[in-house]
Amino acid sequence: MTSDRLIDGKAFAADLRARVGALVPAFRDHAGRAPGLAVVLVGEDPASAVYVRSKGKATREAGMESFEHRLNDDVSQEELISLVQRLNADETVDGILVQLPLPDHIDDKAVIAAIDPDKDVDGFHVVNAGRLAVGEDAMVPCTPLGCLMLLRDRLDDLSGLDAVVIGRSNIVGKPMAQLLLRENCTVTMAHSRTRDLEAVVRRADIVVAGVGRAEMVRGNWLKPGATVIDVGINRVPGSEEGKTRLVGDVAIAEALDHVGAITPVPGGVGPMTIACLLRNTLVAAHRRAGLGDPEGL
Repeated sequence: MTSDRLIDGKAFAADLRARVGALVPAFRDHAGRAPGLAVVLVGEDPASAVYVRSKGKATREAGMESFEHRLNDDVSQEELISLVQRLNADETVDGILVQLPLPDHIDDKAVIAAIDPDKDVDGFHVVNAGRLAVGEDAMVPCTPLGCLMLLRDRLDDLSGLDAVVIGRSNIVGKPMAQLLLRENCTVTMAHSRTRDLEAVVRRADIVVAGVGRAEMVRGNWLKPGATVIDVGINRVPGSEEGKTRLVGDVAIAEALDHVGAITPVPGGVGPMTIACLLRNTLVAAHRRAGLGDPEGL
């Protein structure tokens, strides 16, 4: 692959985590404690358990307190919300994250709605979605925030650029569009009902793909010199029998002949999610302590 066209999300995330960690001692000196992140895991989903362990490790490495709460998959919705309410009231907890997906008998919207919006470091609460939409300070979902950071780092000024966001999820697509609007991009949201998606994508200076369809966006769809952020993570059969490999929503081998820059999968957007979670936790701690947002994040 053409290395100068690949956006190294892993390196950027490592730098962001280091910058967050460097700012934690100043908060500790002011508040008399470290920022605290509480993560709630319901059940034994293997992928979720790995992710929760990774979050805890990264939180501790940044000098923050990590509080892990593991509940059986038969826990009632009322018990889970009761735990969230206790975490809302806990002054040592600045951020609360309930790991999704939840078991079928639990309404994830009700659980997210129970989280104090000022501690909602995932940025999923409707209050934070509203704050983002009207331009107020909000907790921004980690993945689109990470995408924006990579775009700013690569392009510097996004003003006036034509951006297409493929996918309209509440977790990625919708907040990504709001962030790009805030950067003064001209934004188009494309989705499963978009007519002539190829033509829509071809005019874009920036493409953010997050639909969960392996290599759906072909290289010849892309405008020459476009910057592409591939949020997709799809597991497909590998070259060896019984093996699998990860690919994004963009056919990267084809795309490299057209783009100015693109995030690889893996190693692009993925590492940014946990780094931005740590950033959001420190920001939440600062705001709750009456401090200005930490500089440089």
